[in-house]
Amino acid sequence: MVLIRGTYQGSSFWEYLQADQPALLPDFSPWDSSSEASIPHGTTVLAFKYVDGVLVAGDRLATEGHRVASRDVEKVFTTDSHSLMAISGAAGPCIEMGKILSVELEHYEKIEGEALELEGKANKLGQMIRQNLPAAMQGLVVVPLFAGYDLRRNAGRLWKYDITGGRYEETEFEATGSGGLYANESLRKSWRADLTADEAIAVTVTALTDAADQDRATGGVDLQRRIFPIICLATEERIRRVEDHEIERIYRALVEERTVAAGGNSR
Repeated sequence: MVLIRGTYQGSSFWEYLQADQPALLPDFSPWDSSSEASIPHGTTVLAFKYVDGVLVAGDRLATEGHRVASRDVEKVFTTDSHSLMAISGAAGPCIEMGKILSVELEHYEKIEGEALELEGKANKLGQMIRQNLPAAMQGLVVVPLFAGYDLRRNAGRLWKYDITGGRYEETEFEATGSGGLYANESLRKSWRADLTADEAIAVTVTALTDAADQDRATGGVDLQRRIFPIICLATEERIRRVEDHEIERIYRALVEERTVAAGGNSR
C-alpha cells in the first residue's frame, strides 16, 4: 500500500480528502431549502444495454424553476476507460460528484496498480451519494445513473441510485430526471436486448425527443442553436461519444417520419 502525504493510507481519494484535506471537499452547508428554486437542475438522462455493451445519454438543458439556466450543460461524464456517469438533479453537486468519481477511479488504479472492477466503481458512487445526504435533505439532490462495460463478465451493466446511496442494478434500461417517465415509456416500446449500435442511437434520439415533447424541462435536439444531446457508448474496446452530425441525421429522419404531409399534422 502506498503512503500518501498525511495520515490516510488507503486507496480512496474521497476518504483521503475526508481524513487529511476536509477543507477541499465540496461544502453545500450554506444552502437551505429556500435556495432550491434558484439552483440549476439537470433534467433527463437514460441508459440501456445493447448488443455491444451499454449506452448512456442525456439532454443538455438545465433549469432554475421555470427559467432556462443553461442550454448546453454536460450531463454525461466519462469516469474512466470503460464507465460512464449521467447526472440529473442539482447541477452543481452532480457535476462535482462526477469529477470526483473520475479522480477517485484514477487514484485507485495508480495506488493499487489495477483498475477497480465495475461493480466496485458503482459502490464508490453509492458511498459518495450517501455522503451527500445532508445536502440532499436541503434540496441538493443528486440522482445519477452509472453504467459501463464489465470486462470480467463481458457485458454492459447499469445502475440507478436513491438519495441515500442505495444502488439498484437494472437489467434492461432506466431513465431519470423530470422527463425520465416519458423516456422510460418510449424505451419500453422500442428497446430490445439485441439492438445494434446504430439502432440504439436511433432509439435514444426517439426517447429524448419524446421526453422533450412532454416535459418542458427536457431540451431534446436544438437545431436552431446546434445543440445536441450527449450520447456515449461503452464497449469492450472503449468509450465512444456519438458525433452531432449523426444525431442530427437521425433526428431529421424522425421528424420527417412523424410529419403527416396532408395538413402538416404530427403524431
